[in-house]
This record gives sequence, structure tokens and C-alpha cells, in this order.
Amino acid sequence: MEALDLYVRDDEHCASLTRDFFILQRRKGHRYSVDDLLVAFVASSGTPPARVLDLGCGIGSVILMVGWAWPDAKLVGIEAQQESTALALRNLSLNEQQARTTIVQGDLRDHALLDRLGTFDLVTGTPPYFDPKAATPCSDPQRAHAKFELRGGIEDYAKAAALLLAPAGRFIVCSTASPPERGRAAITDAGLFVQSIWPVLPGPERLAFLDLLVATHEPCEPEIREPLVLRLQDGRRSPEHARIRERFGVAASEW
Repeated sequence: MEALDLYVRDDEHCASLTRDFFILQRRKGHRYSVDDLLVAFVASSGTPPARVLDLGCGIGSVILMVGWAWPDAKLVGIEAQQESTALALRNLSLNEQQARTTIVQGDLRDHALLDRLGTFDLVTGTPPYFDPKAATPCSDPQRAHAKFELRGGIEDYAKAAALLLAPAGRFIVCSTASPPERGRAAITDAGLFVQSIWPVLPGPERLAFLDLLVATHEPCEPEIREPLVLRLQDGRRSPEHARIRERFGVAASEW
């Protein structure tokens, strides 16, 4: 880690993302989250993709984790915020992934921009899901745009994915589980089909706060997976949560 400190600014810190990938993030800004980890985990299985797109890629956490899992894939990220785009580019350089990765600064709702990107075997997204009308957005613009639907939500991500997904491709996205119908409806309204739904619970005997959704162009009936519980009753990570972290080569402490 000593060599990496040369890249870290006073308001940043460097965290382990995978066994040998690291991520720079602002201490008071947007930081990678369990949403990113879970979407990347689902995206790390299945047929190896040739081209991967991460919608709203932020500081590069999902695209780097997916790229670590699929070392031969070409990677593209779209990000609207200039500050996050700049940090994503630094993270790619830090991990020596810039040669196979393109970050496009722009709005994923801009279909003229999307039309220039081609199609992808795998599309991922971790859209914001807090309503800015129901709560006050964070004062930090980078964090606010990552958490609150200031540039749209799951509906816009699903529409973009439907345009860019290859015929046999997969779209993997997370959506708030309250209400659970919203994410599924967004995918259906975009012309895709929900293949699987994986509810995520913060702890035992708690309500799901997140759904992990896999969608395709192929008509299918959705598989409802056994819920994933992140924390045990005493607050420790569940064995399933630990295994997800270990998939990326990161030792998972109990806490």
C-alpha cells in the first residue's frame, strides 16, 4: 500500500476492491457500497462476456470488479458527473486497466450518445433510488447524485440497457425493494424480461431493502431466489455475505 499512497490526495483514501485491485474514493464523497459488490458478484458468473457496459459507473467500482472477474472482456462505463468520471479514470490507471476500458462522460438518458456505443453481452447498473422529493439530498453533489434520483432512476437504466443489450446478453441491476414491483415493472416496460430476482435483507427477520434483478431479451418466467441475508442477529457478516466478498479475493472479517 505504500506505493499507492503516492496517488492518494488529502481528502481521499485507498481501499481494497479485489485481491489485487484498489479504489480511490473521497472520504466525504461517493464511496463504493454493498450494492456495487452484489451487482458485480451476480455479473461475475455465467458465460464470459466479450463487451461489458456499466451504466452510471461512478468512480469505477463495478466496472473494475467485473473486469477483475472477466480479464478478457472489453469494458465501457458511462458517467454523467465530471468529478466521478475523473476519479474513475484515475482508478483505471491505478489498476492498469485503462487499455481495455473506456469511460464516456455523458447522460445515460441521451439516446444519441448510446447509439454510438454498439451492443454489449453484459450490462450492469446500480441506480440511485432515493426520492429527492421525500428527503433532502446530501450537500455534497457527488454523493447526492449517487444516492438520489436527480437524473432518473431504474426506469432510465432499464431503457438504456434495452437499447444496448445484445440479443443473448444479460442486464444485471439492483432496485429498491420498496415497492418491489418498481424494478420489475421498469424492466418489463423497457421491453426486457426478468430472468431472476434475488431479494437482499439487511438482517434476519427483516424486510428486503434491495432486489438484484437479471433481465434478458428472451421471454422467460422469473426465478425467485432464496433471500440473501447480509448480517446475522449479532451484527456479524453472514456466511453468504462473506463468500461474496471472498469471490473477489478479499478476506472477509466477521464484522
